[in-house]
Amino acid sequence: MEHKTKLIVRGGGDLASGVIHRLYRCGYQVLVLECKRPSAIRREVSFGEAVYDGTSCVEGVTGRLITKVSECQKVWENGELPILVDESGEAVKELKPDALIDAILAKRNLGTTRDMAPLTVALGPGFEAGKDVDFVIETQRGHDLARIISKGPATPNTGVPGIIAGYGKERVIHSPAAGIMHNRSRIGDIVEKDQIIAMVDEMPVYASLTGVLRGIIRDGYKVPKGMKIADIDPRKEQKKNCNTISDKARCIAGSVVEVLMVNGVLP
Repeated sequence: MEHKTKLIVRGGGDLASGVIHRLYRCGYQVLVLECKRPSAIRREVSFGEAVYDGTSCVEGVTGRLITKVSECQKVWENGELPILVDESGEAVKELKPDALIDAILAKRNLGTTRDMAPLTVALGPGFEAGKDVDFVIETQRGHDLARIISKGPATPNTGVPGIIAGYGKERVIHSPAAGIMHNRSRIGDIVEKDQIIAMVDEMPVYASLTGVLRGIIRDGYKVPKGMKIADIDPRKEQKKNCNTISDKARCIAGSVVEVLMVNGVLP
C-alpha cells in the first residue's frame, strides 16, 4: 500500500535524524530540508551528510540528495529519503506537507511558522508552542526529556551539555581558533586526555578527557572560533554505539510520532 502522508523535517543532524528514521519506519513520506554546509558532529548518524556525499545511511535507511521537489516521488518509490538543500523552506509551498517538524536545533527559530503546514512541531528551545508552532518537544536531558508542550516554550538553553558518567561541559570541544579543520582522529577512536585529535589550521585541538570520540565535525570544514567541533563520551564501552541513533534521539522521536498520531496525521 502506498503511503501518501507527506512530512517535511527541517534539519538533518543527529537528533533530527533519529526523528526522521522513526518517521520513515512508521511509513511516512519524509522530505528533509538541510542547509548548504551542515555542521553535524555525530556524522555517522546524520542524514544531512548527503549534502556532501550525495547519499547518507543511518541504521540501514538511505538518504539521497535531490535538487528539486519533483524528484521526491522517485526517491520515495525506491525506499529512500530525499534530502534537499533549502535553508528558507521554499519547498513547503510546493510539497504542501501534512505536517512540518523543525529539527534544526539552532536554539532559535530560523523561520518556521504555524502556517507552513496543518500541524507544526519544533524541537527544543527557541519556539513557543501555540504561537510559533503547534507543539514543542523538550530536548533537555532529565525528567522532562521529550515531554510534549502544547503551550509555552521548552527549557531555555543552558549552554551546558547533559551529564554523562559525571561529565558535562568537558564532553564537548570547541574550536580554539577560526580556520580549517584537519582531523587526526576519527569517530569511534579511543582518545586520551590532552591528545591532539585535530588541527584548526596550525592550532592543535586537544581531547578534553579520555574516552571514545563520539563525533567530530567534517574534515576540511571552515570553523569560527568557539564553534562546537567534537564530542567525547567518557564511557569507552560506548564505542560500539557511535554509528547508531542515540537514546535521546529515539526518545524525542517517539514524542514526535505521538503528536502526529494524536492529531490524526497518520502514515
